[in-house]
Amino acid sequence: MSSRYVPRLIDSELTAAIQAHAAVLLVGPRAVGKTTTARRYVSSIVRLDRPAEAAAFAADPDAALARQSEPVLLDEWQAVPGVLAAVKRAVDDDRSPGRFLLTGSVRADLDTETWPGTGRLVRIPMYPLNEREVVGASGAPSPLDVIADGEALSLVPADAPDLPGYVDQALRGGLPEAAIELEGRGRERWLASYLDQVLTRDALELSTRDPQKLARYFEVLALCSAGIVSDSTLYEAAGVDRKTARAYERLLANLFVLDVVPAWWTNRLSRLVKAPKRYLVDPSLVGAALRIDAAGVLRDGDLLGRLLDTFVAAQLRPEGAVSPARPRMFHLREKNGRREVDLLAELGGDRVVAFEVKATAAPTGGDAAHLEWLRERLGDRFVAGVVLHTGPSAFGLGDRVAALPIAALWSTA
Repeated sequence: MSSRYVPRLIDSELTAAIQAHAAVLLVGPRAVGKTTTARRYVSSIVRLDRPAEAAAFAADPDAALARQSEPVLLDEWQAVPGVLAAVKRAVDDDRSPGRFLLTGSVRADLDTETWPGTGRLVRIPMYPLNEREVVGASGAPSPLDVIADGEALSLVPADAPDLPGYVDQALRGGLPEAAIELEGRGRERWLASYLDQVLTRDALELSTRDPQKLARYFEVLALCSAGIVSDSTLYEAAGVDRKTARAYERLLANLFVLDVVPAWWTNRLSRLVKAPKRYLVDPSLVGAALRIDAAGVLRDGDLLGRLLDTFVAAQLRPEGAVSPARPRMFHLREKNGRREVDLLAELGGDRVVAFEVKATAAPTGGDAAHLEWLRERLGDRFVAGVVLHTGPSAFGLGDRVAALPIAALWSTA
């Protein structure tokens, strides 16, 4: 395995947080690179998912913590939840910055009212690699910020893939070991094993749910990733009841493998659906869950569109986490289904940047119709609209609306 560190988008954000706060919590899916990134900032490491190292912290977390050389990394804190209270007490005694760095692959306890980290730990999300990180352009300006500044057409990729190339990239995904270290059958085997571990061992740490039913529900989510699908469609297709489906969705979100993107609303628009869009956090998990390759995706037009949308969301999600504008992601669709916008980034001041994803190499004005409709209704709140396509060219499609290759999202130009 390569020892080369791949610079991440969050590196500067994490550095600033460690320099300003006593304790920082890095959260994200398993095997996303949290430990690899975090260990660069610490003097000692405790792997709490290893029973031998966890035993002392389970017995007396305060004493065990006091014996560590600071700054200390407490890896996979959820294996010994009591360590959080010990960190809280240590921070209450000494708020010097850079003392503790924690990582975790579970969200379950983070949102409870009694969580001891409130006010003591600064939380930073970490996502799978996006293509800007893969190609080594993590230090370039964020494409989200460039588009929001009205400079979308400056994002011209030097070498844009064709449609099969984008599908290959999506199925490769952004989990570092699979994306960078492996290829072919080895990558497929690793992703299948990863998914099995998440849906069995990791899930059972949070729930006693039937792993076979959970796997079936996840497969239905993979088929519907990036779609606006009713709850009943999901649970009926998976063969579970509504209560179980909701529990599964909450569990998968807690494991950071499912992102539920809410519907956007505004007083300037009426009759918008309120249903969320569900995305698998990494598009490689679509292929792993469905056991499908690029040829199979290209034969299925509906799945192709959903996979490309999931892939684009995976490019934008890490950008939003580091953008100074701190955009929140939404989708938009009218109740009659006549108009929809795949992704909408809400910036400060109620301004929006909207994205449509098209599996075409030659978009036309018709592909921007929904963006133009949104622009006319929002006026100055509409900062920019982008039709992301699978062709090589970037060009204008009207006032504040541009067509960009998907690869513009990792342009180094």
